[in-house]
Amino acid sequence: MADEFDLHICCMGAGYVGGPTMAVIAAKCPKVRVCVVDLSQKQIDAWNSPDLPIYEPGLPEVVAQCLGKNLFFSTDIDAEIKKADIVFISVNTPTKTMGIGAGRAANVKNCELCARKIAEVSESDKIVVEKSTVPVRTAQAVRRVLDCNERGLKFQVLSNPEFLAEGTAIPDLMSPDRVLIGGVQGISFKSHLPKTPEGIAAAEKLAGVYANWVPREQILTTNLWSSELSKLVANAFLAQRVSSINSISALCEATGANVSEVSRCVGMDERYRKAFPKFVDRFWRQLFPEGYTEPRILVRDLRPPGVRRLLEPGHSDE
Repeated sequence: MADEFDLHICCMGAGYVGGPTMAVIAAKCPKVRVCVVDLSQKQIDAWNSPDLPIYEPGLPEVVAQCLGKNLFFSTDIDAEIKKADIVFISVNTPTKTMGIGAGRAANVKNCELCARKIAEVSESDKIVVEKSTVPVRTAQAVRRVLDCNERGLKFQVLSNPEFLAEGTAIPDLMSPDRVLIGGVQGISFKSHLPKTPEGIAAAEKLAGVYANWVPREQILTTNLWSSELSKLVANAFLAQRVSSINSISALCEATGANVSEVSRCVGMDERYRKAFPKFVDRFWRQLFPEGYTEPRILVRDLRPPGVRRLLEPGHSDE
């Protein structure tokens, strides 16, 4: 019997990023079979019910449109990995609580476990896509794990970070301002290496999925490290802007100005591209714990000239 689908996608992790992202891909790509897998039976049962495990406006309608047709949720991880042409890794990367970097660095253990599982059960070559927010060069560690598979399979590793905002995840996915895909250039710490043909083909295959609804000019392709770092820097910039408006709130109190009005007026400047953040008390640790600390760790460890204060927490009173 001929396969009715042109492409099979598996997403490891049925959380806030994996679930909505795969639901939108399924909705926009009816010839692509999408399955989201997770170790938690409770989480999977919720995705297969009307009572979804997360709330996002518009998400229930998108899931209902595709569920059981080309969108599936399952705990049969091994079987779904075997079927897949593309495997997304979309798991939590919490801040480390012990060891080197405790309280600052991201714990990528879950990503490593996913890579080991992919290497263990795969029976064909695959494209593996980092969707989680990870430290720069995590793809190198993932690639090393995958290359240790016993069947001599070839894996291409891509970075495809998410840029979702809570409460607007579905509009953000339906009409993204950009889709970022980082491709393989040969695993090395050197900056400018020629892209491999296999890496180019893998990036193009993933871009082809998004091109079903995203204009090609909004699909950006970079090297792996640029993609991984871009996500961290984006989080850091957002945190800095929140820090700035918190500081401005003190000026507003002293002068009688209204912080909400000031932030709205400044945010309407097109040079900022998006609205200036609203006043948020005790800002960045709650908003971007992993994404904000990772660039600061890079600056501390690599000590590039001229950027020592680039990612300091702006005007924090701590």
